[in-house]
Amino acid sequence: MKIHEYQAKALFSQAGIPVPKGGIAGNAEDAAQVAETLGAYPVVVKAQIHAGGRGKGGGVKLASSKEAVMSLAGDIIGMNLVTHQTGPGGQRVQNVLVEQGLDIEKELYLGMVPDRATAKIVIMASKAGGMDIEKVAEETPEKIIKVSVDPLVGIHPYHCREAAFGLDLPASVIRPFQQLVSNLYKLFIANDCSLVEINPLVVTRDEGLVALDAKVNFDDNALFRHKEIMELRDLDEEDPLEVEASKYNLNYINLDGNVGNMVNGAGLAMATMDIIKLAGAEPANFLDVGGGASAEMVENGFRIILSDENVKGILINIFGGILRCDVLAEGVVQAAQKTGINVPVVVRMEGTNVEEGRRILAESGLNLITAVDLKDAAQKVAELVA
Repeated sequence: MKIHEYQAKALFSQAGIPVPKGGIAGNAEDAAQVAETLGAYPVVVKAQIHAGGRGKGGGVKLASSKEAVMSLAGDIIGMNLVTHQTGPGGQRVQNVLVEQGLDIEKELYLGMVPDRATAKIVIMASKAGGMDIEKVAEETPEKIIKVSVDPLVGIHPYHCREAAFGLDLPASVIRPFQQLVSNLYKLFIANDCSLVEINPLVVTRDEGLVALDAKVNFDDNALFRHKEIMELRDLDEEDPLEVEASKYNLNYINLDGNVGNMVNGAGLAMATMDIIKLAGAEPANFLDVGGGASAEMVENGFRIILSDENVKGILINIFGGILRCDVLAEGVVQAAQKTGINVPVVVRMEGTNVEEGRRILAESGLNLITAVDLKDAAQKVAELVA
């Protein structure tokens, strides 16, 4: 789960990580009031969406007066902000964060992610702050310092020193930096984060450290332990179909293609999308109904797929194990009867109760196309949507 920058900075502040003074506003008048409380200009007006690259997209502006704040906030709030992370459709801005301007001496990068290969938390730091860190990692990976922390042992001062000494920090900043890294790690662990990122972490001219930006993502599988984090969820920032699918515990991700697919098992779903592309079509979604899906879950999954206007055909690929083929068939029939099917459907089923499942589909009166194997299914659905 993602949260907004202003929410991440509130968590940072609680964890003892310095952030700029500022406030959130949903209209130009409130933005101007926030700016006035900061006591001095310039201030920064920042669009709040769940995507990076806001500055390049025109969503971060510097204002030198109250009038400028009102004008810029009025322009940004309500705009459809397009960045490299939003896709061409962009994301509508509903709020802005108004913050004090800082006298910046140096911009750094600091982040933390879990490393599944080593089962450790990796601290990443770089002198190339304020830049696209993915580009830095690709073109100049030597500029990124990596320090691994075993979560069973926890963070220690030597981890923080290793990160600090590679950044050429002023002597007066090294100890505060070590404390900041330690606090950030504790926040990461306590909240089951999948990513924390400060880009940039700035050194001010008076040798202070401030998190100028903040990004925090959480492990969805651990959210049941963090009710207070769940309250930060902004459904307006998420795909409506994905939000609907989450209500039924369906693993659904909306994509840009025109072949909807329903599969049981994440690995099989990935393979199904690959073979759809190999056949010359494009998958419209990832949908794993899971091994223990009921007929109702299958019905809801089918309804969500059909809600996507880009879907021109559907491929159902089920290997019956825990999810029996007859249960899937019942769900498909129920969905078809309630929603109506106006696109071709190709079904490939194998496994437990497959003959019963095929019988249910055959006797349903629905116009379904059967396939002998996955390759055959992908080729048939690709031809139908071409």
